[in-house]
Amino acid sequence: MAHLSMTDHAERHRRMLYGRRKGPKLSAHQQRLLDLLLPQFELKLEAGRDSHSCFPSAVDDVWLEVGFGGGEHLFWQAQHNPNVGLIGAEPYVNGVVKLLSKLEAAPSSNIRVYMGDARDIIEALPDASLGRVFILFPDPWPKARHHKRRFIQMEMLDQLARAMKPRAELRFASDDADYVEWTLERLMAHLAFEWAAGRASDWRTRPTDWPPTRYEAKQLQGKPVFLRFRRT
Repeated sequence: MAHLSMTDHAERHRRMLYGRRKGPKLSAHQQRLLDLLLPQFELKLEAGRDSHSCFPSAVDDVWLEVGFGGGEHLFWQAQHNPNVGLIGAEPYVNGVVKLLSKLEAAPSSNIRVYMGDARDIIEALPDASLGRVFILFPDPWPKARHHKRRFIQMEMLDQLARAMKPRAELRFASDDADYVEWTLERLMAHLAFEWAAGRASDWRTRPTDWPPTRYEAKQLQGKPVFLRFRRT
């Protein structure tokens, strides 16, 4: 099994998709969670590793959340889908700690946490590994010169298409109208994905199995849009 080299990490740093990794200083309890609890749930990244083998018990499917924020959605999905393995990637330390606090109160063996860039996971997974991918309220990088940092790029969709199973679902949400338009343009143009919407309410209304996040409740940019695409 191959691990990412220092060169790989240096290249990844040059094309960063996220901003700061740390917020307010952690309390002593939060630091203990990071030191003692994170190793119990941490994803050990190995190239080519079967995604199902990341979990201590057998799972029927594996889902990935890209940038889980405070972990509200990831934790909800794990609690309501005990037979599914949930992998969450989040580079922001304070977000990881928030999820760990939930796991301290209610441990979920079907969660694995990667405190870093989700692209590391996607690139390491074998073909057709994922049954669902969540990209919820990613940083829209609104300035034109920063658009290259947006997670949704044609090259990334190529990688996702490779890692997703046939008929797997890609869920995207944003309250930034420009990023929604950007995402629709690229997903509609990509031959590996088809839009699952049949009517306007399909993207204006959050599905019942799509719990709100703390960020969504703020509605910083406007009313959120919910997109669902299938891997063809």
